[in-house]
Amino acid sequence: MQDTSELIARAQAWLAEDPDPETREELGKLIDAQDVDELTARFAGTLQFGTAGLRGELGAGPMRMNRSVVIRAAAGLAAYLKAQSETGDTAGLVVIGYDARHKSADFARDTAAVMTGAGLRAAVLPRPLPTPVLAFAIRHLGAVAGVEVTASHNPPRDNGYKVYLGDGSQIVPPADAEIAAQIDAIASLHDVPRPEAGWETLGDDVLDAYLARTDAVLAPDSPRTARAVYTAMHGVGKDTLLAAFARAGFPAPTLVAEQAEPDPDFPTVAFPNPEEPGAMDLAFATAARTNPAPDLIIANDPDADRCAAAVKDGAEWRMLRGDEVGALLAAHLVERGAQGTFAESIVSSSLLGRIAEKAGLAYEETLTGFKWIARVDGLRYGYEEALGYCVDPEGVRDKDGITAALLLTELASELKEQGRTFLDLLDDLALEHGLHATDQLSVRVEDLSVIADAMRRLREQPPTELAGLPVTKAEDLTQGTESLPPTDGLRYTLDGARVIVRPSGTEPKLKCYLEVVVPVESRTDLPAARTRATDTLAAIKRDLAAAAGI
Repeated sequence: MQDTSELIARAQAWLAEDPDPETREELGKLIDAQDVDELTARFAGTLQFGTAGLRGELGAGPMRMNRSVVIRAAAGLAAYLKAQSETGDTAGLVVIGYDARHKSADFARDTAAVMTGAGLRAAVLPRPLPTPVLAFAIRHLGAVAGVEVTASHNPPRDNGYKVYLGDGSQIVPPADAEIAAQIDAIASLHDVPRPEAGWETLGDDVLDAYLARTDAVLAPDSPRTARAVYTAMHGVGKDTLLAAFARAGFPAPTLVAEQAEPDPDFPTVAFPNPEEPGAMDLAFATAARTNPAPDLIIANDPDADRCAAAVKDGAEWRMLRGDEVGALLAAHLVERGAQGTFAESIVSSSLLGRIAEKAGLAYEETLTGFKWIARVDGLRYGYEEALGYCVDPEGVRDKDGITAALLLTELASELKEQGRTFLDLLDDLALEHGLHATDQLSVRVEDLSVIADAMRRLREQPPTELAGLPVTKAEDLTQGTESLPPTDGLRYTLDGARVIVRPSGTEPKLKCYLEVVVPVESRTDLPAARTRATDTLAAIKRDLAAAAGI
């Protein structure tokens, strides 16, 4: 009984500080009903601030995303920025962007108020815009930090809070822990000044500057003939992408009308992620009835920092894997004479390294996430298999689904002029470097202990073979390597294959990344090589699931 009374007291103390009428009402009902199970879930701890910032389900209490949690996060960030100021100048600029999810505009406004109250300058983007516009604006405006309110491609009930520093890259350790410590030091929301005004709401100048920067992505004399079908997946990408395509001189994409406008409920998809089963069905249907027939389908995720592509494969449309798009963009940049370092996350296909080596370019692997890829010295191109591509690091030091879409459509146009498609170029790459086939075993869980149990089981009893292939090297990445800092992951090197297992940093998922490399002697060998790769991937997936107990 004592525990229940303590829980109720904690909830009442939180309620007394909550500035949001909606979450106050929600929490008040839970308290009145003495809903111990739900209150325990809401007050089991605090939503942890890490290298992904914050992300979680909307609702009242410290384990949910709400205005109280966001105000604390903003106050902690403001205190960190002031502590980091080398000149003692506390009037640095923080630029704030937001998507069209539930509460995003409120969270952005609260952040601006907290920054202003802390003596910093705050500027808010004029309306919901793609995350890459915010990443661009940080460097363009000379800001000391940026905040993007978004949950990217998470379910409708979620929202998030992504933090960038003045270099335009997302935070990495130790900044995340230092900001978290400042958040923890806030005793009461009543201690956080939040004036009603004093920050700037930006006009379209920043967006115009971002669009002008997209000119640098394309070759001046490249063909611009490819026709695309485009879906914004109920997110904020449409207007910016259409403006960029018009500026470049591409034909206006045919829109997937049902998904064109922002809608925080994402009514046509189970998960607003182009990778999820069924998410692209409306795009395929739109392409099938479009005349003249489109050359490609392009999809952004809801905050438009990711880009997916689909192509006609025989009579049907097929989604390209993120690794396939990554290789296509790399090959295109090499063909255009790009110089600099090509980089990718360790879970992405090793094909990029082979493309870079053949071109005489530097290559680097990083931990998962653009917070790491964007920091590679001399970066010219970076990607990760989860549909993230950085094709203009001088403009946006993060993944950018708008500029990636432009570059893909330029490549489609060049291939179209030659009577070829993306699939032909992928065949060329397989002949030159071997067929690199990738797949993923991804398990979404309600109970996070399932993930911890699977990781522990693999550590205690690592597999010695998968799909009949001997494991030649097993690495526990919590120890770090010569080139990688420590992370919660496992890497298995097999004869002709590779497996990486890690918990997702942003969703309740265990993710296993599989790659098989099959040598190809001639174009006639490709069908057999694909069958062999598919069978091997399926066998690895089966054996790995058994080894992990999932």
